[in-house]
Amino acid sequence: MELRAGDVVILDLRHLVDYTDIFVLCSARNRRHVQAIADEVRRHAKQELELACAGVEGLPAARWVLVDFASVVVHVFDQPMRGFYNLDGLWADAPRLPVPDAPAERPGDDDDDDLEPVFPEPFGA
Repeated sequence: MELRAGDVVILDLRHLVDYTDIFVLCSARNRRHVQAIADEVRRHAKQELELACAGVEGLPAARWVLVDFASVVVHVFDQPMRGFYNLDGLWADAPRLPVPDAPAERPGDDDDDDLEPVFPEPFGA
């Protein structure tokens, strides 16, 4: 399954709220894709970034999964939920940060060890 999330937006909330620094918003094609992306975010954060997950919400229903790393909160939505809750619009005053380019996939390369993080490292880490 292609795990690449769609419509990734990174919001800088450092000057707007005191409970987190960054929101990462992304979309998935369906519930199974939502679960797979959330699982991969947690796996990558733990293994590659040595970043502990503070909590996960919404995984059983998999319509909107929130993966909390304290200073970074990742929101993985299915398309209808992303539009309904419209966090992009709710946080319209938050500066948008550049989304890192994903490395190009090589034919026949199933080794994901060289993937870059899908979200920036937390501030102050």
